[in-house]
Amino acid sequence: MAEVRLNGVSKAFGSTVALEDVTMTVENGAFVVLLGPTGAGKTTTLRLISGLETLDKGDILIGGRSVQGLTPAQRDVAMVFQQYSLYPHMSVRDNLAFPLRSPILRTPEDEIARKVREVAEVLHIPHKLDNKATELSGGEMQRVSIGRALVRSPQVFLMDEPLSSLDAKLRADLRIELKRIQADLGATMIYVTHDQIEAMTMATHVGVLDRGQLVQFGTPREIYEAPVSQYVASRLGLPRINLLPAGMFGGAPVGAKTIGMRPEHIRQGDGTPAQVTRVEHLGDQTRLHLRLEGHDIVTLAEAHTGLEPGDTLAITPRAPLYFDAAGDRIR
Repeated sequence: MAEVRLNGVSKAFGSTVALEDVTMTVENGAFVVLLGPTGAGKTTTLRLISGLETLDKGDILIGGRSVQGLTPAQRDVAMVFQQYSLYPHMSVRDNLAFPLRSPILRTPEDEIARKVREVAEVLHIPHKLDNKATELSGGEMQRVSIGRALVRSPQVFLMDEPLSSLDAKLRADLRIELKRIQADLGATMIYVTHDQIEAMTMATHVGVLDRGQLVQFGTPREIYEAPVSQYVASRLGLPRINLLPAGMFGGAPVGAKTIGMRPEHIRQGDGTPAQVTRVEHLGDQTRLHLRLEGHDIVTLAEAHTGLEPGDTLAITPRAPLYFDAAGDRIR
């Protein structure tokens, strides 16, 4: 596995700037998630690292070596896409073996058989090796797609929303599996998603992109607890951070335009009265939807709270975040 370094990387498609002066270091063995909405530059970043696109400015280094001018095969990276990209007429065994049978690799058949067995064990699909790809479930097909990348033992794994087409339970199961595989292999992985749960639960580091710019890079906890802007604060957290006019609770710092309150950072029982508009019982917790001076607020309550719509609840912020008119955080 290898370190990946982006130095001042920029890329435009005509008049559209996809990436602008992005500098980022992905350490050897790190699991980095690139987070942001559609059009933020996440997939473009992967395609530049893989060699599927050429950059306009800057440099990309893999394992300390510039990969400028190298083909995707020469860069020794493996990419997993949202769609499964399997050969439907082939068995699982042959789909997994296909990358190793490339004329470039020239892997002996006994070595291919060994690697396919090992990867199938890692993915918990050894009993499916003789099945056709069309006989698999969606989750199994995505496991095989991931296995086609694993079998090559590349320097870097690049994953472009590989779980987004699966249902919620399969996504949750494969999140756990993928993190386990990455940890067991010590793999360097760069993973694109717009799903904040995937970012929080899988990543060692998160890079938040906004319109082609890397606005913050750090651990999930750093991004969550110390966002540099209102935009970053809104990218992580479920339910999302509550954003209200800064002066609603008093005591706002000079220049503050907006106060941000995480749902779990709202103290209940004293402060400003708010009306309960909806109660969501989710088993292990309850979400309270409140209305305060024309603004909606979501906070958390005990699982068996007796509050009902129409009740009044006094609230006050605890450890709030403040943002100026430009959306930048006021420390």
